[in-house]
Amino acid sequence: MSPTLPQNAIATVSLRGTLEEKLKAAAVAGFAGVEIFENDLIGSALAPYEVRAMLDDLGLACMLYQPFRDFEGMPGDLRRRAFDRAKAKFDLMDELGADRILICSSCHPAALGERERIVDDFRELGDIAQQRGIILGYEALAWGRHVNDHRDAWAIVEAVDHPHVGIILDSFHSLSRNIPNDSIRAITGDKIAFVQLADAPLLDMDLLYWSRHFRNLPGQGGLDVEGFVAEILRTGYDGPLSLEIFNDRFRSNAARLVAEDGCRSLDYVRDAAKRLIDQPTDMPAPQPVLSAEFVEFTADGRDAARLGSNFATLGFTLVGEHRHKKVTRWRQGGVNLVINAEPKGFASAYRAAQGTAICAIGVRVKDKAAVLARAAALGIKAYSPEGRPGRLAMPALRGVGGSLVYLIDADEVEGLWAREFHATDGDAGVVGADARSIDHLAAVVHNDEFLSWQLYWRALFGLEARAAQDVIDPSGLVHSQALQSADGAFRVTINATDARETLSARFLDHGIGGGYQHVALITDDIFATAQALRDEGAAMLDIPVNYHADLAARFDLDDAMIARMADLGILYDEDSDGAGFWQLYSRAFDKLFFFEFVQRANGYAGYGAPNAGVRLAAQNRFRPEATPTATL
Repeated sequence: MSPTLPQNAIATVSLRGTLEEKLKAAAVAGFAGVEIFENDLIGSALAPYEVRAMLDDLGLACMLYQPFRDFEGMPGDLRRRAFDRAKAKFDLMDELGADRILICSSCHPAALGERERIVDDFRELGDIAQQRGIILGYEALAWGRHVNDHRDAWAIVEAVDHPHVGIILDSFHSLSRNIPNDSIRAITGDKIAFVQLADAPLLDMDLLYWSRHFRNLPGQGGLDVEGFVAEILRTGYDGPLSLEIFNDRFRSNAARLVAEDGCRSLDYVRDAAKRLIDQPTDMPAPQPVLSAEFVEFTADGRDAARLGSNFATLGFTLVGEHRHKKVTRWRQGGVNLVINAEPKGFASAYRAAQGTAICAIGVRVKDKAAVLARAAALGIKAYSPEGRPGRLAMPALRGVGGSLVYLIDADEVEGLWAREFHATDGDAGVVGADARSIDHLAAVVHNDEFLSWQLYWRALFGLEARAAQDVIDPSGLVHSQALQSADGAFRVTINATDARETLSARFLDHGIGGGYQHVALITDDIFATAQALRDEGAAMLDIPVNYHADLAARFDLDDAMIARMADLGILYDEDSDGAGFWQLYSRAFDKLFFFEFVQRANGYAGYGAPNAGVRLAAQNRFRPEATPTATL
């Protein structure tokens, strides 16, 4: 039932555009085959034989034709018509060169649930399919009238016991109904006709609506797709894994982007599944980010000088100048910021597109060579400066919004700084403002890249997704997804919005792509930090008095602490276990990026989500004057 076939496939319904555009996108992305979705074919100007010719030209196989609906258990004349429809589809499949068809469990109100009748229907159609060299795949729709569980579908396929009748397993239909993955162990691999995969955010809603609007790629949702695939591989199934995605966001995204992410997601989930059952894999394991080592800003001339002055008021000290480039290193405690003012090269090109901005981050990893190898296997491109290959002090990967992610082995960090930079005789910095490390980075991306960048971090570095948040900006809703390493040492949030007047949208309008807008630094004494920054004259965000009045009513904080927090502009949150979280924000540099200082207590693991709306409202109040040197 499952001969060795090419590994990655995608249903045409997953992509935007005409059938021709979808096929081209799938081929360019590297898929070996497609599922032809019936509506795509019906709406195409190409005849079936022309579609087959195009598939041949593109090097794609038509691995499945789908869906064939309301077949089994039909009474009287409806049964005859179902068989006639099936025979017509078999003729069509012959023109397309497809040898497998998806028969989804019936939703027809007249369908009968008598098991013997259903078995007889499949046995009879199986005989017809065998004469045509076609495999029937039976799929249990999560909302099927009588069959909505793959265990029931398998019981029917077992009872049919026909060489041309098998089961199709779909991760969404099974996982959305919380069917245990280990139930797949009862299925024999040679009877699995096809496997379809989709992830989804964890939502409590009607199954059909959830399926039709919110499916996404493996690695972009909260379903245990890796465990699902692991159990399928355990059966001995060695056929293709195929994506079937229904998603409103994908229907408006570029087909190329979704197709490229789709191939990456399948390679990622296959690798993760094999690791769960100790099967050999084709790529190195994810290398967790040990920490963020530095954040690099691009600026030149007067902007570079102003940025340096801004860093100084925030507690940073100039501690190094690059030996050969117009690059400076600023440090505070365990945090490094870099200003790149080179007139040529990557930072200069990024600056031309985005203005003064965060152009790169550097991350410590245990084995950068393994990260590079895994990135290559996932189709993530390494950066190589044009005309100067091999001249980078650190290898780098392409990151969000065209930025770079530099990779640094943990044991080479200090040597790298000493080799690349002259030490300067900077002073001790702002006393009391020391930040211990980078707590998290926040990126703003266009809506069509929101899920893409989540997949990037999860597939490459194994970051774990926290619960998604909807943040209320005064001008609209912002979607936010936090990702972090297992130990919480590296955190990044991805933010996107459809609302054009939000702070996030205005950040995107400034340049030609997404990027990092927000750097959060962790301190052990938020009050000492706040006082030191005030004494230095740092431009900090004003928090309204109403906030602290409300805070006094919400939490068991004494009046003196509330008064001190109000005076210093400190925000506070507390989780259900009583763990606390303090936040302090700078004003934004030229309305572009800003800093946050945080203090975590007793294992607080969130990001102060209840305070986000207050922070955004405070930032939005500083909008009237659009002068080049204004701050938010």
